[in-house]
Amino acid sequence: MKPPLLGIRHVAINATDLPIAERFWVDVMGFVVEWRPDADNVYLTSGRDNLAIHAAGHALPAGPGQLDHIGLAVSAPADVDAWAAHLRYLGVALDREPKQHRDGSRSLYFRDPGGVLVQIIHHAPISQ
Repeated sequence: MKPPLLGIRHVAINATDLPIAERFWVDVMGFVVEWRPDADNVYLTSGRDNLAIHAAGHALPAGPGQLDHIGLAVSAPADVDAWAAHLRYLGVALDREPKQHRDGSRSLYFRDPGGVLVQIIHHAPISQ
C-alpha cells in the first residue's frame, strides 16, 4: 500500500540570472530565503512550499519535457484580481488577465524574469 502524497510542494527552476530571479521571487512575490547553499543556488519558501532556483549559466533550451508553468494557489477568487493589481503596480506585464474558467477557478498568468510562466489561481479543491 502506498502512502498518501501531500501534493506538489517543491519546484526547481533554472535562471540565467540568479540575483534577478531571486529579487523577483522575494520582492515581488513575497517568498523568503530558506537556504543558500552556495553562490549558484537559492531555496525560497512562502511558508508551505519550496522553490529552488539554480543558476543555469547559459541560455535554456526549449522543447519536450520543459516546464509549462507553475501555479500558486490563493484563498479566494478576488485574490487573483488583487495579485493582478499588485503585479501591474510593480511593472510586471500579465500574459493573461484574470479569467474565470469553466470549472469555476479563476487565474492569471505572467512570467518571472527568466521567462518561467507563473499562474496565480483560485481553484476550490486546492485553495482551502
